[in-house]
Amino acid sequence: MISLPVVSTRPTARDVLPALALVLFTLVGTNGAGAHHPHGVHDAFAYVLAGGAAATLAARRLAPAVMLIGCSTLVAIYLAAGYVFGPVFIALGAAAFAAALHLPAAHSRPVWVAAFAVLVTGLVVRFTRDPGWGAGIGLTAASGWLIVPWSLGSMRRLRVEARARVEQDEAERAVSAERLRIAAEVHDVAGHGLAVIAMQAGVALHVLERRPEQARIALEEIRAASTEALAGLRATLGELRTPDGTAPRVPGSPGLDALPALLDRIRRAGLAVVLEQTGPLPDTSGALGAAVYRIVQESLTNVLRHANAGRANITLSAQPERLVLLIHDNGTGAPGPAGDGIEGMRARAVALGGTLDAGPAPGGGFEVRAVLPR
Repeated sequence: MISLPVVSTRPTARDVLPALALVLFTLVGTNGAGAHHPHGVHDAFAYVLAGGAAATLAARRLAPAVMLIGCSTLVAIYLAAGYVFGPVFIALGAAAFAAALHLPAAHSRPVWVAAFAVLVTGLVVRFTRDPGWGAGIGLTAASGWLIVPWSLGSMRRLRVEARARVEQDEAERAVSAERLRIAAEVHDVAGHGLAVIAMQAGVALHVLERRPEQARIALEEIRAASTEALAGLRATLGELRTPDGTAPRVPGSPGLDALPALLDRIRRAGLAVVLEQTGPLPDTSGALGAAVYRIVQESLTNVLRHANAGRANITLSAQPERLVLLIHDNGTGAPGPAGDGIEGMRARAVALGGTLDAGPAPGGGFEVRAVLPR
């Protein structure tokens, strides 16, 4: 249930000043109504009742139910005393509108029924004292000043609650999207680092006794890959430690300018990688460059882990309005049973307004094709 916020626990100028203005208007209007009526108002009690009914509006946000019941009670006494109709009904309508606006529908309905019952009691007493008085007309008029404003206030509250729900849903979607982004970043950084480490560890174990110098190179690659993965994880998780998620990135954060280093690391892990580039590339910084880097990284990580491939070709085609990225390997495996990496790559492409397709290539191997707007 979306509820309107309570701004203060005591009346403020925002509450009191409109109520005072309504009190003044009600007193002046009541005096004018009495002056032009043959049975006009001639005592102070009428002004006390009319002014008090208007003054209850000061509690419209703090105690809306008490405000409406109190206002209707004063109006009922005013009618039962036989005073003329006048601006006192404006105070009643304002109270009904405010109660419907500041109370949930489940609470405002019983309060409205109670206020209506009190008002009808006052009308019955008046009719008993003055049988010639038009009770039907009075009841209709009095009911209108409760029903119409209450309906308008209820509709206004529904609109406010609907807007609040939309804002809350948007905030929850933004939080969910940020969680998915961080999860994808962690998946890419950790998955790639572990794949390279596993590959180089296998190489080190294989050549440890026969070619210790090669094992040393593999161990150095393991150290470099683990250091880079830890730095990437530290930068990504650092965003969670700041209120606005703006933790500074580590130097050399991934983009198009980091592709050569990535490809060199993959080649040292035992996979032959060829990069073909056509057309001028866009700015290496920003979301587009980061998406290209992560898609290439995840694709090559899948090749190392699942494809049983010896070669991967990367084609980067810069067109006037889009960037087309194609990664094709000559392996025989699949991208893994769950395919989380592919879904993460597709989410990156879709976030930029692009597309990504992945699957077995017609001539063999596996292919990833991403089309990203410039």
